[in-house]
Formats: sequence, C-alpha cells, structure tokens
Amino acid sequence: MVSIKDVAKEAGVAISTVSKVLNNYPNVSEDTRKKVMDVVDRLGFVPNAVAASLSSKRTGRVALLINISLGTQASDEINMQYISGAVHRAKELQLDVITVFKTMIEDMTATEVISYFESQGIKGIIVYGMTKKDKLIKKLIDSGIFKMVVIDAPMVNDTTTCVSINNKKAQYDIAKKTITENKCKRILYIAGEEDGYVTSERLEGIKKLCDEKKLKLSVRNGQFSELRARQLTMRYAKNNDCVVCASDLMAIGAMKALIDMDIFRPVCGFDGIILMGYVGKQMNTVKQDFVQISEIALDELWRLMQGEKGRKVTVPHTMVRMKYEDIIC
Repeated sequence: MVSIKDVAKEAGVAISTVSKVLNNYPNVSEDTRKKVMDVVDRLGFVPNAVAASLSSKRTGRVALLINISLGTQASDEINMQYISGAVHRAKELQLDVITVFKTMIEDMTATEVISYFESQGIKGIIVYGMTKKDKLIKKLIDSGIFKMVVIDAPMVNDTTTCVSINNKKAQYDIAKKTITENKCKRILYIAGEEDGYVTSERLEGIKKLCDEKKLKLSVRNGQFSELRARQLTMRYAKNNDCVVCASDLMAIGAMKALIDMDIFRPVCGFDGIILMGYVGKQMNTVKQDFVQISEIALDELWRLMQGEKGRKVTVPHTMVRMKYEDIIC
C-alpha cells in the first residue's frame, strides 16, 4: 500500500508538504501542489481517514491539547467538561476534533510538534492547563503557524486568543465572602502550583483583600494536591482562623484535616467541582462553567480561522455553596 511517506519521497518534498497539499493549505505554491498531486495520481495514493474527514462537508480540523494529572479525579472531571463543551460546539461549527495529551508531545522538538499537527490536518489548537514551564507550547504560539486559543494563560497575539475567568477578582470575591461571614483576621492561604499562571493571579487576589482589610496572611504552596493541603492544614490551621484554598480539591483536603483535628475553621475553595457536594460540610467556592469556557474557546478558534486577530476573553464566574442535593441525578 502506498503511504504518504512514499508520495513525499517521490515528489522530493517533506511529508508535511504533502499533508498541506492534501488538506488544501493556502501557503503552498502552485508548482509544488501540481508536483505532489501528479505523484498522488501516478502512485494511486488514497489519503487516510485524516484527509478523508476533511471533506467539503467539514470546515476544518482542530486539536484539544490537554494536560492530564495522574491520580487526580478532580482534573478528570474538569477535563471531561472541557472536552464535552468543545465537542458540542465543534459539531455545531462542523469542525473535526482530536484530543492530544501533552505527554504525547513533551519529548518532541518544536519542529516535530509542528510536523505532527500538520500531518493530522490541524488548523487550530486549544491549549488547556498551560504553565510557565511549557516552553514548547510557547514556541508553538510564537510561531503563528496555527490558530490557537489558550485557557487560563495570558497569551495573546495575532493568531492566539486567551479565554479565562478573572482569577484575581474571583479569588478576592470568594475569600472576602468567607472571611466577612466568619469575621476572620488570620488567613491561611493554600496556593496552587508555583509555575501556574492561575496561581499567580489568584495569589494577587488574596493579597489585595488582606492588604485592604489589614488581615494577617500566611501563604503556603499546596501544588493543587489534596494530600498536600491536608498536611499544611494539620500544621498551620491552629494558628489561623480561616483556610482559603486555590482549588476545591485542596479545600476538601483542608476540611477533612480539620474534621480529624476536631477544630472548626471556615474553608473556601475554587472551581465548583462535583466532589465538593460529597464532603459533608458545605463550603463557599468559585464556580467555573468549564463546558461554557470550552464552547467559547471553540467560537474564538473559529473566529481566528476566519482571519480575525487574537484577543483576551473574560468569562463570568459565580460563587456558590455546593450541596449534595444540587449534584445528585
């Protein structure tokens, strides 16, 4: 069976060039296009399912680049909501969608990653869970080769849009509500991953509140880990009268620790995951609509694919108390 590699070798071009020709990319010269198609016809090459899926009934193919945290159910829930929103909107826009996990490309060079996505016929990419350490993704964004939407990372250029809630304000709002309701003065803040963009933004929010209210703030890094938050709570909660967490999973770890310690401290979280409804203790939390965020990301990717320029899009957040009665089906 003739492969795309055979076509590339016979035509004297790169595999990525053959892919561009088959997928009607505009940035290919007519001479190259004709040379490749002549070889395709002569060898009787039949494009695979990737090329076949890009029929006239579809408007493009996009990739969802997802960061998976092993052993973290909360991440699974959030990622599934992201995927659900993206797939739903992609169907309406007649876009094909593939899911790519970050671990699949982390050992590649930027050139190899570009070739990989081009060979898959990808026109746009949505990035979930980007951190400050993701130099490879930063190179992909800076290249401008693909239209890109980044969730929760402040990356904007002509070909890249950022979609996010206002993390600074959301952290400020939920902490203020919890602290005011309980008249707290000494705050233990359990932050997320040190290299996370949202970690920095949420930390700005709690610092702003504590500066305004003249509150004593103790910051500890919880790495978005339930276990780490539990350990930090066991160690530091007695000397503070409120525990503010940068994620629901850490809030659950903190609350379970307080129960085991048999002391009361108000706890608030961030995200609005379903697990919060099973804790047994109601906690304030910031609720993000991850399905809606992903739908908006697809809309933005579509807008970029139509020639529009990148921009920052801020999605509203709400504050809730997760109740078991509200989450059972």
